[in-house]
Amino acid sequence: MSMGTEWTVISLGGSIIVPDEIDTTFLIGFAELIRRHVAEGKKFIIIAGGGKTVRRYQAAARDVTSHTPGCVVSSEDLDWLGIHGTRLNGHLIRTIFCDIAHPALVKDPTLPLPDAMLIVAAGWKPGWSTDYDAVLLAKNAGAKKLVNLSNIEYVYTADPKKDPSATKIEKINWPEFRKLLPEKWDPGLSVPFDPVAAKEAEGASLEVAVIRGTSLPDLDNYLSDKPFKGTLISD
Repeated sequence: MSMGTEWTVISLGGSIIVPDEIDTTFLIGFAELIRRHVAEGKKFIIIAGGGKTVRRYQAAARDVTSHTPGCVVSSEDLDWLGIHGTRLNGHLIRTIFCDIAHPALVKDPTLPLPDAMLIVAAGWKPGWSTDYDAVLLAKNAGAKKLVNLSNIEYVYTADPKKDPSATKIEKINWPEFRKLLPEKWDPGLSVPFDPVAAKEAEGASLEVAVIRGTSLPDLDNYLSDKPFKGTLISD
């Protein structure tokens, strides 16, 4: 793996890649932005989430098996559907960077990483979220920064949809951030970051920026060390 330039890990939420249909307009802009930063000598690991593709497959599996006597869909099977969904999206991302990305999708974040300026990864194994995989990739690469691109603009003190008194957070340290999360990860959780991944990130002194994925100017600003709209979590 190339030494010297520091890596940045980008966790690209499936809801950004496939909000309903594949968002090709976003992907064109995202590809242009990342290419520009790579041309400046920066290195990236992009890990793809699953999005609606995964939720539709999981819902279909539950629906069909509910009409099949003797067949009960397991949580592990649902997890594997999710993992394969992230890999489908990951292959799409790798394909749009086919001239600069390592040619193979990284599926195990603990193995030695390939020598490339851009690496694309996806889900690993049942029981682990892509947030957790992203943190493992950051630790593996020695990266100090992780960008979490999802469908939220900021982390809030509570769920703003349920609590009108919730306020946005621009900067927060790991101990305070982890107080906002449950102790355990569950695939059905609606939280800004997997709590198990958050604990791992804190232990690695990782800086995590939570940015709305479709706001490419804010991603550009963060990668350029400029002020950005979003939440910064650090020591």
